[in-house]
Amino acid sequence: MEIDTKLSQQISQVGQEPLYDNYCKQLLSNKHILAWIMKECTTEYHDLPIDDIATKYIEGEPSVSTINLTTGDTVTGMPNEDIGINEGKIVYDIRYKAICPTEDGFIDLIINIEAQNQYNPGYPLVRRGIYYSSRMISGQYGTSFTKAEYGKLKKVYSIWICRNVPKKLQNSITSYDLKETNHVGHVKEKKAHYDLMSVVMVYLGSAGSGQDSKLLTMLNAALSSNVNADKKLDILANEYHIPKTETLEKEVRLMCNLSQGVKEEGRQEGLQEGRQEGLQEGRQEGLVAAVVNIMNSLKVSIGEALTIAGIPEAERDTYAANVAKLMK
Repeated sequence: MEIDTKLSQQISQVGQEPLYDNYCKQLLSNKHILAWIMKECTTEYHDLPIDDIATKYIEGEPSVSTINLTTGDTVTGMPNEDIGINEGKIVYDIRYKAICPTEDGFIDLIINIEAQNQYNPGYPLVRRGIYYSSRMISGQYGTSFTKAEYGKLKKVYSIWICRNVPKKLQNSITSYDLKETNHVGHVKEKKAHYDLMSVVMVYLGSAGSGQDSKLLTMLNAALSSNVNADKKLDILANEYHIPKTETLEKEVRLMCNLSQGVKEEGRQEGLQEGRQEGLQEGRQEGLVAAVVNIMNSLKVSIGEALTIAGIPEAERDTYAANVAKLMK
């Protein structure tokens, strides 16, 4: 699928990477993909069928913050914006309401999904997840409840889908929840009274990994820049029974085209900087610098950067060692 003229103009105005992130969020907002996330990342939906989660329990269409393809501005509906008088504004990537059957009837939840490409933005991501959860709790005042009607508070989930993470964290799912701890005595409060927020960190790996989790395996393939569109669509349809709609196919193909554009931009930027250094320091030193620049631009491993830079197989061990020294 070729990128048409209009999209090419939009890419030149906005840039490859923001548009890629936009289609990534659109893909994650697919109800069946959300159902897989909910099944593995929440306790409430763990034992429910995927189709039921997607068709019965997600209320309405998930609201997604998107990039305006003309101006590059953030455009979002009210469900994605949280503006506190003294707290500033949050724009959630994806936020939606869901219901879940229990022994006591249906309960309401508010779920936030964040697609994160930068593991270390200068602060611990889990703290941001806690802040988002807290804002979703406080933001219910005036909508879910007023005055002292705290019994109407809905539980919130903030689920972070993280790419480009350190190898030791890859292919893991970890949740952070409120729990009851008795320091003196044996009080047993009903769990539903305090179980009101959960932050879940989903750390992805490379395509083909994550076999201990169906969700990780799916997301590793769906969000990988090394898996083509036809293969992604085949995996989603045949292994995860996600309906192959025209919208889904378009989003996957555009995301794949854009991911190649992002990779090529990073490759050219890294190679150009490396060539400039190479003129001064010699061919090998320049190419080592190019590999480092590619790694920094694309957040890829040394091996992947060596492939992108076109380093011959026989020379890779030498270059890898020199790259490692340069990065110390």
